[in-house]
Amino acid sequence: MSDLLRLATAGSVDDGKSTLVGRLLYDTKSVLADTLDAVHRASADRGLTTPDLSLLVDGLRSEREQGITIDVAYRYFATPRRSFVLADTPGHVQYTRNTVTGASTAQLGVLLVDARKGVVEQTRRHAAVLALLGVPRLVLAVNKIDLVDYDQVTFSRIAKEFTAHATALGFPEDAVLEIPVSALAGDNVVERSANTPWYSGPTLLEHLETVPVEPDPHDAPFRFPVQYVIRPRTPEHPDYRGYAGQVASGTVRVGDEIAVLPGGLRSTVERIDTADGPLAEAVAGQSVTLLLAHELDISRGDLIATSANPPRVTDEFDATVCWLSDKPLRPGARVLVKHGTRTVQAIVTQLRTRFDEQRLASTENPESLRLNEIGQVAVRTAEPVPVDDYTRDRRTGAFLVIDAADGGTLAAGLVGAPLPELDGAADDTDSHALVSPGP
Repeated sequence: MSDLLRLATAGSVDDGKSTLVGRLLYDTKSVLADTLDAVHRASADRGLTTPDLSLLVDGLRSEREQGITIDVAYRYFATPRRSFVLADTPGHVQYTRNTVTGASTAQLGVLLVDARKGVVEQTRRHAAVLALLGVPRLVLAVNKIDLVDYDQVTFSRIAKEFTAHATALGFPEDAVLEIPVSALAGDNVVERSANTPWYSGPTLLEHLETVPVEPDPHDAPFRFPVQYVIRPRTPEHPDYRGYAGQVASGTVRVGDEIAVLPGGLRSTVERIDTADGPLAEAVAGQSVTLLLAHELDISRGDLIATSANPPRVTDEFDATVCWLSDKPLRPGARVLVKHGTRTVQAIVTQLRTRFDEQRLASTENPESLRLNEIGQVAVRTAEPVPVDDYTRDRRTGAFLVIDAADGGTLAAGLVGAPLPELDGAADDTDSHALVSPGP
């Protein structure tokens, strides 16, 4: 059985991301016949002699008319070596929030740049978001290499600039790969191109098939946010009391000692139920119902965790946030924090730093965080919540910041999650530069 790779694609507007994803789907024969027929008809209506592969991705009529992608679409395809879940995210700067969503579970990020334009502001922003979310590996697809006559010097210049930026964000050099591609012509996407004899690395698909996959956090401490309490109270099940949810991380077995947080109650797992029957153990990603040896007061929003290595329970923590709202964040803002299945009132008591992903610099004690800005904040919640640092557990170290007035999502937050360590001394703007911002 092939293993699974979760990847996210991102790029600036008109870098050809939709065409690249469409090429992957087309060349791996992952397109249904009726879908392909529809693309051929739509392409012919536009006067094209070859199919516009971007239409395999841009499925919404409004997107087709404007030639843009505005949603996060999940694509599924497979080869004999591996299965893939691809989160295709939009390129427009105002939809950076969608990139955060798509990359939140990714094991690899594919960033596109136009070979004629090179690394641009949105490239650096997307790389920073992927670094912040802990995506372990990056691919830079230097697209439209045919439009610069397959020039090696152009590719090398772009690759060098991007590697410097990625490593400054904390990516190891061996976790970053640059590939010259033409999504339109198919160069180095699935098949190796004769037009780039100077490139000796893998094609994009070869890399996707062979890159080491970070495993699901089965070996992390057990975490289980309770979604629902099941009490049928029927003649067949008069005393049944089960706690339903999805294992966020780790492994739970019958007989394990657990703690229920934030209250701290303790018990033992007596049974693990599923729709297909009981299990001896459940691992991260599985949806199950836990039955405990003791009748405890447990409700939606509680977290069941291993008693040997529980998360910390606190009403104050530092976090890194990516601000996703047009309304700026300022100190003292009253918000809701949604952590797992629990939602609590909270106050953002302090803005500690704002991170400039373009210059790789930080500003201390900023007055506000605006749309798409990244910063570190201090949060105080109205009641204790059980949290892990994001660097320890991506699933239980993440939270959402919600507008209490209208329920809109304001930010994606990561508990702890330090920003890249900045070197250098302060300048007159109280900003600490990691690398030269360039001319």
